[in-house]
Amino acid sequence: MTTMTETASGLREFKMPDVGEGLTEAEILKWYVQPGDTVTDGQVVCEVETAKAAVELPIPYDGVVHELRFPEGTTVDVGQVIIAVDVAGGAAPAAPAQAPVPSAEPVAPSGESDAAAQKPKPEGRKPVLVGYGVAESSTRRRPRRSVPSQQSEAVAAVAVVQAELNGHAGPAARPLAKPPVRKLAKDLGVDLAAVRPSGPDGIITREDVHAAVAPAPAQAPPVTAATPAPVQDRTPAPLAPYDGARETRVPVKGVRKATAAAMVGSAFTAPHVTEFVTVDVTRTMKLVEELKQDKDMQGLRVNPLLLIAKALLVAIRRNPDVNASWDEAGQEIVQKHYVNLGIAAATPRGLIVPNIKDAHAKTLPQLAEALGELVGTAREGKTSPAAMQGGTVTITNVGVFGVDTGTPILNPGESAILAVGSIKPQPWVHKGKVKPRQVTTLALSFDHRLVDGELGSRVLADVAAVLEQPKRLITWG
Repeated sequence: MTTMTETASGLREFKMPDVGEGLTEAEILKWYVQPGDTVTDGQVVCEVETAKAAVELPIPYDGVVHELRFPEGTTVDVGQVIIAVDVAGGAAPAAPAQAPVPSAEPVAPSGESDAAAQKPKPEGRKPVLVGYGVAESSTRRRPRRSVPSQQSEAVAAVAVVQAELNGHAGPAARPLAKPPVRKLAKDLGVDLAAVRPSGPDGIITREDVHAAVAPAPAQAPPVTAATPAPVQDRTPAPLAPYDGARETRVPVKGVRKATAAAMVGSAFTAPHVTEFVTVDVTRTMKLVEELKQDKDMQGLRVNPLLLIAKALLVAIRRNPDVNASWDEAGQEIVQKHYVNLGIAAATPRGLIVPNIKDAHAKTLPQLAEALGELVGTAREGKTSPAAMQGGTVTITNVGVFGVDTGTPILNPGESAILAVGSIKPQPWVHKGKVKPRQVTTLALSFDHRLVDGELGSRVLADVAAVLEQPKRLITWG
């Protein structure tokens, strides 16, 4: 499906592309250009959020921005024109042609504008296949949040200071910030151009955004030595009530909406079984420390999750039938001869599960490198839709939150998911004596349609055996 058209007047219209696999819509999070700006081929003009990830869209030609068809916060169907660019060298429009931005006034409980309420709503949204056009439906526009006056004053004050530092009051270059930080700034109503960066290379951090909206601390009046100290009231102060309204309604959209639909579908489709095992991982923790000093692992991400991932891959090699999926339409069990290892990652936009492609064929250093790239990309909000497709088995590490273990829900299309609990010292019988050892609890959920109790138990027992005696990585792997 083409993403651009050209008019007789020399304007080229760029359409919302399908940045995933069969996605039907995306929300415009941020425009990086305005009418009158000059753009070049490959320049990023906006950031959009799909049901799977946040993606930056580059423009495919040179020219001058003529019009932005939709404001930030609008959900646009795939195939709709979002920006028009004058490629004939014409003059920039005198006034911005951007679609009107919803006002900050209170809106009706339904969350729709008067104009939107008068429009007939579509009866249903038809799925769109890649290359087959767009479903006919009206664009939904969401009202933008209003900014409290205190925040506006703080932002304005910071903007003045920033302008003085720059030596001018004109518009500065696009501020450097990662997508999660940009979203935080948008939610708090902070203009990133007015924030003083403190990160490396001038990158704005989350702390910088919070500092921009925090009120300046009041200075205490000086106390003279001759003034006696007042008697303090020791009565506990009452708890402060919640600020603002008693409830806040947050629209379910993007990654969180897709995750919710996938989890509901999985929970009520695949019959889940979860088994648990508590294991002494003291030797594994010692091996982690040794690997950190290994010259072949220098600069790589070495932690317990790396060895747990390797242990699961060894268990799958010894029990390949667990690496499969259930084809309901064909009434077949699809056995996978490769492992795309998913790693559940919590991000500001919700839970995502990118996977390491062909993890079974990677050496330990290669696995460490892939794991580091996966986690880093997820934290920056740059995970692509392709990185979250095709997973076969998943690991979710709930131990980082201090949780002992859990009963994870399978990702759709997968047969097993391993939950890793917190690793902490516990009394343990070791060589006939009770000693403090590093202990964790593992939980394996699996699809009982294709993994019976014997197979699931063997897999979980093999993972535990490798973590208890990591030398088995050499003999079994």
